[in-house]
Amino acid sequence: MLKSIIARRDEAVAGSAASVERTPSVRWALASLSLSMLLSSLGTSIANVGLPALAQAFTASFQQVQWVVLAYLLAITTLIVSAGRLGDIIGRRRLLLAGIFLFTVASSLCGVAPTLWLLIAARAAQGLGAAIMMALTMAFVGETVPKARTGSAMGLLGTMSAIGTALGPSLGGVLIAGPGWRAIFLANLPLGILTFLLAHRYLPVDRRGPKTGRAGFDPMGTLLLALTLAAYALAMTMGRGSFGPLNMALLLAAAFGVGLFVLAEARAASPLIRLAMFRDPGFSASLAMSALVSTVMMATLVVGPFYLSRALGLDAALVGLVLSVGPLAAALTGMPAGRIADRFGAQRMTIVGLVAIAAGSFVLSMMPTTLGIPGYIAPIVVITVGYALFQTANNTAVMTDIRADQRGVISGMLSLSRNLGLITGASVMGAVFALAAATIDITTARPEAVATGMRITFAVAALLIVVALAIALGSRALATRHSLHGDVS
Repeated sequence: MLKSIIARRDEAVAGSAASVERTPSVRWALASLSLSMLLSSLGTSIANVGLPALAQAFTASFQQVQWVVLAYLLAITTLIVSAGRLGDIIGRRRLLLAGIFLFTVASSLCGVAPTLWLLIAARAAQGLGAAIMMALTMAFVGETVPKARTGSAMGLLGTMSAIGTALGPSLGGVLIAGPGWRAIFLANLPLGILTFLLAHRYLPVDRRGPKTGRAGFDPMGTLLLALTLAAYALAMTMGRGSFGPLNMALLLAAAFGVGLFVLAEARAASPLIRLAMFRDPGFSASLAMSALVSTVMMATLVVGPFYLSRALGLDAALVGLVLSVGPLAAALTGMPAGRIADRFGAQRMTIVGLVAIAAGSFVLSMMPTTLGIPGYIAPIVVITVGYALFQTANNTAVMTDIRADQRGVISGMLSLSRNLGLITGASVMGAVFALAAATIDITTARPEAVATGMRITFAVAALLIVVALAIALGSRALATRHSLHGDVS
């Protein structure tokens, strides 16, 4: 009797000690996840600014050097869901460490690449590492953070993603002007090593379940999805806005690939994506909203530089400064947005975020050029603050109540929907802008034409967000009805 009391007391003391020790380790675990998110988003934005320097260094055309950006983007888009699923099967910590290691090694290979094609191959490997990091960072939140704090953790990851996006162009410009283009890749080395060490030390160890109970990998589904997504991404990015026969053929191949993938998944013993997940209206709505919102956010990056330089007549340095205001606003909003989502509910805050994006887009569609820089910045800040709130709340709503063995693949699908939106936005919103400006070459268009193009593009953006709002309200009504029927039964 006395022994059992002492044993219980010792367990209680050990438990309280563990809870005291857990707080700093949770902070360091979140630090490693935040750095993973920062590195992967920095990898996307920092290379764009280096394209002119790369074209000069390798005496290559713009069409050739743009593959430095495309290779990274394609690797992430095609492999992010598979990376999430693989993490669910073999262990998320193990795979994330491998992803950070691969990203860091590939960054160093990019920095020493002697030819353009070796640089492109190294960027594809870097993209694979980034796909693993993006897919698994959100999945880890459920294992490292209490459920009531999920929103705050998602807000932190969103903040780091925004900081990486905002930091890329300015940091890249400084490094190219100083040590040269190789430094934009080699700068990842110290950060990558630090991220690896923190993740190795503080992330929770993978649980070793019985092998008989584990789901198998789906090679056919993985291959079909990768080929389908690659075809779609290439259709949307090749030709820089001009949609030719090759783009059409790739789009048809992607549509055919979707059909084959659905058939393969319906027959697979352990499918990559369980099609039954899409019967959940909340989950399907979250993916659709994420894609629509990312499409609109890409419009700010596509239209912004031309409007500021052509319509408002700003020089390159001032354009860069004004463009950094949006990501900076998103970075500052990320953490508070997480706390707000925890306090007032993720679904409600998703709708508030969408309303803010719609309002900002609508104001931009009416904006006269006479209001200058302040007239552009004010609605952009409203849009990006709304985006930070939406992104955090939407991710929280999806990632809070899911089975542990599905976290990786669902996190990967959330990241994929965002990526597909960005790729689609670059092509579709760019085409809308060019059509609305009624010009073949936007770089030589008259200021009035560019201003008209901007207003029409953001009118289309506001309509897309209204569609996203309708989806959000519809899924919420369905969920309420379902819970009421559940209570009655």
